[in-house]
Amino acid sequence: MALFFSLNLKAQGVPVYDNTNFISPIKQLFESAKQTSNLVKTVKFLKKQKENLEKVNNVVKQLKAVQEIGRNNKRLINVVQNDLRDVLDSPYIKRDEVARVTESFNTIVENSLETMEFIDEILSSDYLKMSDADRAEILKEKEMESKEMVSEINMKTRRYRDIISFRKMQDKINNRETNY
Repeated sequence: MALFFSLNLKAQGVPVYDNTNFISPIKQLFESAKQTSNLVKTVKFLKKQKENLEKVNNVVKQLKAVQEIGRNNKRLINVVQNDLRDVLDSPYIKRDEVARVTESFNTIVENSLETMEFIDEILSSDYLKMSDADRAEILKEKEMESKEMVSEINMKTRRYRDIISFRKMQDKINNRETNY
């Protein structure tokens, strides 16, 4: 020992490592990895739910479009049943006009029936592997077409009623009694 003290050696401190300081950041990394994993799972879940909501939204759009097309077809049938009968029964419509009027209305009704068959085909099968959004878009187009048909048939009915009204007035003028 004397030798040890006589050399006047100065000991530098031996570095001491505290393992708890290393373990704490590693634990934090593990916790962070768990949180990141949970966030990724949450994002995937939310994406799936968003897709489900979009599907439901598209189905609702399809149902509304089909419902509107059905209403428009009902209007067409009512016009044909009621208004067309009045037009054709009028004594002011000539025989050669009856065929043209009937053909005009029949064309519109046939287009309406073809639209309904097409819609049935789209909804009942995997029509060319369409997505719900594509199907909803086509149904929206068909809905617009059916609205145009309703407006066309209403315009034709109004025109024929105007013709009948004009001829009726013309008949009254031509066959009036004069008291001169």
